[in-house]
Amino acid sequence: MTSTGARTDAPSTGTGPRFSSFVALGDSFTEGMSDALPDGSYRGWADLLAARLAARQDGFRYANLAVRGKLIGQIAEEQVDTAAAMGADLVTLVGGLNDVLRPNCDTERVCALLEQSVARLAPSAGTLVLMRSPGRQGPVLERYRPRMEQLFSFIDELAARHGALVVDLYASRTLSDQRLWADDRLHLTAEGHRRVAEAVWQRLGLPAESDWDAPLPPATPPPWARRRAEDLRFARVHLLPWIGRRLTGRSTGDGRSPKRPSLAPLACEESS
Repeated sequence: MTSTGARTDAPSTGTGPRFSSFVALGDSFTEGMSDALPDGSYRGWADLLAARLAARQDGFRYANLAVRGKLIGQIAEEQVDTAAAMGADLVTLVGGLNDVLRPNCDTERVCALLEQSVARLAPSAGTLVLMRSPGRQGPVLERYRPRMEQLFSFIDELAARHGALVVDLYASRTLSDQRLWADDRLHLTAEGHRRVAEAVWQRLGLPAESDWDAPLPPATPPPWARRRAEDLRFARVHLLPWIGRRLTGRSTGDGRSPKRPSLAPLACEESS
């Protein structure tokens, strides 16, 4: 596998590498929550990236196997072999964060499963991309920061061993800005997903269209009463249901299928 992502038939200068197929693996981050479309479905950074790649390559094919709520063991069991069999030019794997955000996480097991997944995907992928996921500013990030950094350091090691690319979103100060996170405080907004797509695009060696890490304009903090009302709404609408799922062993992804389970043609306008 090449470490640059270039195909043998890609232009040698100017326009960067070309990809004719892309498969995305992972959880809600790659499924696209909370970049909602009018019909209630989710788009997200992977769909945005696929649409841009399709505009560069006739016959482009795309699969998105990601399902919200999946742990790394489920990604390894349900998505990795399927993706490896597709033999796509470009494969992205983002997983493990749902695990490390759980109180009783076995980080060593998470890393072992991630290593197995990368070892399975790397030989069949033209270019394999891993990520250091973004984190929202606040107490949750600080509580789990040591585990996240342990996971991300291991991802760097995996990439070095298997010739994969790493997109470092965790180091981005802008992507930690609370204004780029949805009301559930777990998923990026549409603008956040757009920035992630641009970050991956540039990491693949493609010409930049914008500064994905450009700071947001200065903001005036909302009044105290509004902040407390938002906290109460968050607890009622998002936090309490999340706790209920943890206590009962349920997941938002239970019984849900991937939105693009097959490596199928994608017209460039499909995800626009």
